[in-house]
Amino acid sequence: MSSISRRSILGYSGTAAAGAVVGTTAPAQQAESAEAADTTATQFGEGTLFSGTTSLGNADYYLEIKFSVSTAEAPSENQISSLEIADLLNDFAATRGWPPITFWGTPPQAKLN
Repeated sequence: MSSISRRSILGYSGTAAAGAVVGTTAPAQQAESAEAADTTATQFGEGTLFSGTTSLGNADYYLEIKFSVSTAEAPSENQISSLEIADLLNDFAATRGWPPITFWGTPPQAKLN
């Protein structure tokens, strides 16, 4: 077994390459679950800027959306998360025929959805 951790390989090369390098026989689904767990563990601070881009299969048509969410000491039932906003924006974009957008937070540079 290599001294390189599977988690560090997943962060840089995706699940298929990680399985090949590590030599694991685990199904790709398990590797994808581990990768998803890594991305959901990212904690974004108040006011983090999120952005994402998608295209209509032709580089001439693209949609870029940027947003941030901040709430000032609101009760938990009134909080709106960045993930909820990303999901709503994706739902709205889909009504206009756009494919799903993956939003990234900066800083840290990490996937939100």
